[in-house]
Amino acid sequence: MITFDVRHYDSVGSTNDEAQRLAAEGAAHGTVVHADEQTVGRGRLSRRWLSPPGNLYLSIVLRLDVPPTRIVEIGFLAALAVADAVDALLPRQVRASLKWPNDVLANDGKIAGILVEQAVDALIVGIGLDVLQAPSGVSYKVSTIVGCGGLATVDGARARLLAALANWFDIWQQDGFEPIRIAWLARAHPIGSTLTVRLGELFISGEFTGIDTDGALLLDTPKGRTRIVAGDVEAGSPDALSLRGA
Repeated sequence: MITFDVRHYDSVGSTNDEAQRLAAEGAAHGTVVHADEQTVGRGRLSRRWLSPPGNLYLSIVLRLDVPPTRIVEIGFLAALAVADAVDALLPRQVRASLKWPNDVLANDGKIAGILVEQAVDALIVGIGLDVLQAPSGVSYKVSTIVGCGGLATVDGARARLLAALANWFDIWQQDGFEPIRIAWLARAHPIGSTLTVRLGELFISGEFTGIDTDGALLLDTPKGRTRIVAGDVEAGSPDALSLRGA
């Protein structure tokens, strides 16, 4: 089982950057950077991640003996851990769902995001979870633990999350990616639902058929089955998204 060494900061620029700095200095597998706020937090594709006090921002140093092709699996593992932690903090009737590749939703709003980055000789997994404060000025629907009727402190959410991460890491190390893939699909869009992936100015729409053994999104489109390894996913067709202002 992985064990965690938590280092708590009042404020950092980015927990991922601080974790990378510590990794370069030899920080051990399982080192956790937890900050009350980030001043220059970022998400996937270098997008700004608004990080006011009252939410959970942490990054974990991982030293894994796996081929580079398997690193993508860690994002799915982390998403399951976040979803389990969210479920434990919310009323029983509210259940977290997952959106490819790295978003956790509650009541159809984004409640957490995950950023996996490669350091020189380590992997950094950054997680932001909205506990008390909903970020303002974003173009998508957001949710928080308390806004969904849950009761949580930031430190309590961290404890739940790290326990769930330890559990899923144990499963992954013993049994590989397949149980992670199956569990992730159980929380994702229903098979057969229409999804649209935005790749810059390009839209690809089709029926969701799952994720491949390497984590790629699979869509059945008019041109046949398409594997997608990067992009922004929304439910519905491009026309429906246009009407919603996506």
